[in-house]
Amino acid sequence: MAKPLTDQEKRKQISVRGLAGLENVADLKTNFNRHLHFTLVKDRNVATKRDYYFALANTVRDHLVGRWIRTQQHYYEKDPKRVYYLSLEFYMGRTLQNTMVNLALENACDEATYQLGLDMEELQDMEEDAGLGNGGLGRLAACFLDSMASLGLAAYGYGIRYEFGIFNQKIVSGWQVEEADDWLRYGNPWEKARPEYMRPVHFYGRVEYTDEGVKWVDTQVVLALPYDTPVPGYRNNIVNTMRLWSAKAPCDFNLKDFNVGGYIQAVLDRNLAENISRVLYPNDNFFEGKELRLKQEYFVVAATLQDIIRRFKASKFGSTDFVRLDLSTLPDKVAIQLNDTHPALAIPELMRILVDTEKLSWEKAWDIVVRTCAYTNHTVLPEALERWPIDLFKTLLPRHLDIIYEINRRHLERISKLYPGDNDRLRRMSLIEEGDAKKINMAHLCIVGSHAVNGVARIHSEIIKKTVFKDFYEADPQKFQNKTNGITPRRWLVMCNPGLAEAIAERIGEDYICDLDQLKGLLNFVDNDAFIRDVAQVKQENKMKFAAYLEEHYKVKINPSSLFDVQVKRIHEYKRQLLNCLHIITLYNRRRNPKNQWTPRTIMIGGKAAPGYHTAKMIIKLITSIGDVVNNDPVVGDNLKVIFLENYRVTLAEKVIPAADLSEQISTAGTEASGTGNMKFMLNGALTIGTMDGANVEMAEEAGEENLFIFGMRVEDVEALDKKGYDALSYYNRIPELKQAMDQISGGSFSPNQPDLFKDLVNLLMHHDRFKVFADYEDYISCQEKVNALYKNPKEWTKKVIRNIAGCGKFSSDRTISQYAKEIWGVEPSLEKIAAPDDLQ
Repeated sequence: MAKPLTDQEKRKQISVRGLAGLENVADLKTNFNRHLHFTLVKDRNVATKRDYYFALANTVRDHLVGRWIRTQQHYYEKDPKRVYYLSLEFYMGRTLQNTMVNLALENACDEATYQLGLDMEELQDMEEDAGLGNGGLGRLAACFLDSMASLGLAAYGYGIRYEFGIFNQKIVSGWQVEEADDWLRYGNPWEKARPEYMRPVHFYGRVEYTDEGVKWVDTQVVLALPYDTPVPGYRNNIVNTMRLWSAKAPCDFNLKDFNVGGYIQAVLDRNLAENISRVLYPNDNFFEGKELRLKQEYFVVAATLQDIIRRFKASKFGSTDFVRLDLSTLPDKVAIQLNDTHPALAIPELMRILVDTEKLSWEKAWDIVVRTCAYTNHTVLPEALERWPIDLFKTLLPRHLDIIYEINRRHLERISKLYPGDNDRLRRMSLIEEGDAKKINMAHLCIVGSHAVNGVARIHSEIIKKTVFKDFYEADPQKFQNKTNGITPRRWLVMCNPGLAEAIAERIGEDYICDLDQLKGLLNFVDNDAFIRDVAQVKQENKMKFAAYLEEHYKVKINPSSLFDVQVKRIHEYKRQLLNCLHIITLYNRRRNPKNQWTPRTIMIGGKAAPGYHTAKMIIKLITSIGDVVNNDPVVGDNLKVIFLENYRVTLAEKVIPAADLSEQISTAGTEASGTGNMKFMLNGALTIGTMDGANVEMAEEAGEENLFIFGMRVEDVEALDKKGYDALSYYNRIPELKQAMDQISGGSFSPNQPDLFKDLVNLLMHHDRFKVFADYEDYISCQEKVNALYKNPKEWTKKVIRNIAGCGKFSSDRTISQYAKEIWGVEPSLEKIAAPDDLQ
């Protein structure tokens, strides 16, 4: 019998990982050894695994640098319109493997490290995640960077280089405990500090009105130090830049003030300035109006705009000594995309520069600002919308407050002309919300100051036009667009699921990786037994691999032939992890009846709760407590297991998503703007159980609704129920299994030592549940029964999987970015390669 292939031998056979040419491998080994020699501390004779990781990272980075310089040179010569994606979050994950994929170096590096007696996968595991994001919004920004580079756009991601990213989550006695994420502790081989582009950022001070114009004086200065990270396109030799700003105190910080308690204290106080880039705020879909957060928002915007204008003025334009002094052509050469309202201050800051510094008239400046900026809305949840107190602005950014007042004055003047006498409309549309404490509505500022406003899935874009921004849509319908989110197939298929990527490539070729619509070609193979077998086999291998990972890292043993039912996302009431919990309890109650013949299931739930979000932390405790009971009940044995996946992050997503059979996308209709995890599961061969919410609607449209497990209220039903009044008790009294499950939670079945532990959750579900969990319970349970039935028929299950994969084309971020480029930014995407540095004569 043939000896089974080792992991490394298996990897070698996967062509999408690139060719391992002999010369290439020899060069890589030489460079690896050179880096190892020079990066090793001289008095250490023995290299650690981390040393080997850094040697490999630096070797791969060498392949980026020439292309990076060449790309920026290319932009300088061609002078294209540049796109600036401003975001407070970039959830990048790891960089090494993604870089190898995009440069077609994976097999060569694998072979080189293997010949050196090392395992590449072990070295990859040494890399820290760059966790500079909370969830969907930050990960979307990362996918967009990949697509912008792969489509040859002259694009830049601008954000903050947080010293501490999203916290690491530990589960202790079933509770979430946060740990600081010191991701830079060992250094970051992918970034390059650029002190020559350091910029001053001003805070506080006062406004002076003089004959020469308005001046903002007596400010405190913080320096913004940029760090550049290369962003390689997929095999097109283009390398774009992500520039993240770090806060530095100026050398004379506090030393000029004699009122400060001496030199030592002044130096210690430098920390106060540098705290601006210390830590990512860990809230997802929730606004916390803290001064430090507003400082972060202005810091990134002020530094970035100086950089944009410097680059605009210095651009070559026909002759080498030409410098652009006239900023009226800015919108022809610059597009600024605001990722949610967090960088909204770009609008008043650009006005300040144009009016106060460049001395343009208000009208001319405003025209430039509106034509340059565009805004993406990410949520309709009222608690997530940014509303900054005016008092905070008055102190921190006095000039910007004046500018916002003037923007608002002119905006309301226009609205009152459009709708004479409609004072209620003026109140609703004002940028300033009246009340106990006046507040600035940042979404209103973004809409007024942008030429395009988009939602992130069709249903979401319709909802914002009908509800939150209805007045603005009526006044300016031409501004409103939809741009359904997408994911990069490089990281989310080729990199994390090479077995599936290869099975697909064997049928339809490799070009689909840059043109995901080609996956439609798989519809020709829905009834092909060999393809059905390949897809099922890849899934089984991924499940075995993940089961082994869980056993090694979490000491839990699971049944790899059970249905892997996965819900991974931030913990939030609207995402309804509680509905999942009620299904688990119902399943558990049914499975304790030995007469029933059930489909074995392993239910995995993962995600972080914001540290101050008490309800979300209780939900985690409930999940782990249910797991403690279910997993230790000999009656159910292997048939049902409940696992809480600790510290869910990009790197864990890359492992669990390829192994999932069922993807849980169960938010209340009308609450999840889009979702992107849903797309990752679909692309990786899981079936979706979900509501008609966010992008689920379009997924059902692309794959055929009959190929998803759709259940629950639609948006119209939720609205009707709101009108009528949602009465949780009526469901509780009418549905025996629901009553039983709730009574078990409230009666202490899952917390015997503290029977009232979950009283707050019970009270929430019974009396103030904004997200109507009980209303969808019955339909959810019966839909889950359909899941069980289909899973018993592996061939029919896999056919549905293939139809889902074939319907994924729309959900590539390449399609999303092409639409932004053409319909908002006014630039043309291109699949052309540029010359590699070694092709140059």
